[in-house]
Amino acid sequence: MSDAGRGVTLSGRHGVDEPIRSVVVIGGGIVGWSAAVALRRRVPGLAVTIVATEPPANALADRIAQTLPSTVGFHDDLGLSEEDAVLRAGGTWRSGTLFEGWAEGLPGYVHAYGPYGQPFGTASFHHHWVRAAQAGGAAPFDAHSPAAMLARAGRIVPAGVEPEAPFAGVQPGLVLDIDRYRAMLAAFGRHLGVAVQDGEVAEVRLRGDDGFVEAVVLSDGSVVEGDLFVDAAGPAGVVRGRIDRDWEDWSRWLRCDRLVQADGPAEPPSPLDHVVAHEAGWQWTTRAPGRTLRGRCYASGFTAADGARSPVEGDVVAFEQGTRPNAWARNCVAIGDAATVIEPLDWTNLHLAQSAIDRIVSMMPGRACHPLEIADYNRQAAAEVVRVRDFVLCHYVAARRPEPFWQVPADLPESLTSTLALFAERGRLRFFEEETFARDDWLAVLLGQGFLPRRTDPLIGATPPDHSDAAMAAYRAAIMRALPRFPTAADHHAAQMKRIAR
Repeated sequence: MSDAGRGVTLSGRHGVDEPIRSVVVIGGGIVGWSAAVALRRRVPGLAVTIVATEPPANALADRIAQTLPSTVGFHDDLGLSEEDAVLRAGGTWRSGTLFEGWAEGLPGYVHAYGPYGQPFGTASFHHHWVRAAQAGGAAPFDAHSPAAMLARAGRIVPAGVEPEAPFAGVQPGLVLDIDRYRAMLAAFGRHLGVAVQDGEVAEVRLRGDDGFVEAVVLSDGSVVEGDLFVDAAGPAGVVRGRIDRDWEDWSRWLRCDRLVQADGPAEPPSPLDHVVAHEAGWQWTTRAPGRTLRGRCYASGFTAADGARSPVEGDVVAFEQGTRPNAWARNCVAIGDAATVIEPLDWTNLHLAQSAIDRIVSMMPGRACHPLEIADYNRQAAAEVVRVRDFVLCHYVAARRPEPFWQVPADLPESLTSTLALFAERGRLRFFEEETFARDDWLAVLLGQGFLPRRTDPLIGATPPDHSDAAMAAYRAAIMRALPRFPTAADHHAAQMKRIAR
């Protein structure tokens, strides 16, 4: 190691970087409470105070009920059981999303959580499928996904069950009851010793010598001090924005800027969300036990009349998609919509917030918040956010619709351009360090919307086409034979509720 390398220290202003002993979380929505609970639960001896302000309507991570499977792991890390985190809080399970209308002339496809196909021969499964599709003889790609076929059949793999192949990789997401879920987190946080301050932030005090946040002053005049401040108060970033207003605007790529959502009358529950493209955006339906969630996401600049004709009755929420280039500055870190605002396509909003919370816990600096440590946090966070943005944007780039809204922008991000160019050539996908979505997630969208590569992988030549076709047919048959073993969504939920009522 060089002398310069040996000289690098993480000392504070006085030569000693003491541990962070107190954290103040700003924001009383599910993002803020998730942060408060996780920090109190997972960092020994840490004093946590939450300023429980009501999240604004455009704090999407606090308002969107659907989650990715990663939320289940987040609960596990907190020691929250399925009964507490899901059932008693009014939640249920979801297995994937049916997309319709994204590619005219093609049937709808399902993006589910788990593997598509199984390896055989010398090439990855999707290369066998691509060769069959190019020859005009392929079954739908999602017919080779156990999770997708379960979702289409309205069936669920019971939580806690480890099914055998081909269903071993199925991963469920959740549908939350936002109000009850927040109440559960708040009760758990108080039980853990999280201190609660009600009120709005009226003033943010910065230290004169280094610009660190010293305290926040609430509307009632009370002062809340801390070593670290976590801003989970929504897009305004009331604390983090006091340090700087740097913002990366995504509106030239992701054009939706309006959202309407509301609950409707109950319909038979389904583990499959339904997302339908329309002329200036998309709308969704989620059928949970006891209620049906409906929403519409659209671009006001392309057709205001289209938004006005929305079948979803509710208040229109305006939002601006983008991200902070540096979510963490000095001793303040933004999470949720205070860090990144992205439309809820693929339901990544709460995932990004929970991932940020996990990263704060695992990369907790000392009180000096040394720039090297903060830079590494920001590097990882930005890499994750960019790939989530690219995955959401991929749906629009791969779409086939004639309306102006759906025309591909000329200046796509290089990270997505290179990903799609490589895939278009021979069906290969780049690997990135901070990936939220696995290769099969990307394949589900690209192949489901008819984005086929020009050539097949040379390794595919080792397996004759008829052998590939027979193997794929056998795999589809195995999935269909096994489906009746699993309960319907309604039966599964009823059995769960009966179990916790004992």
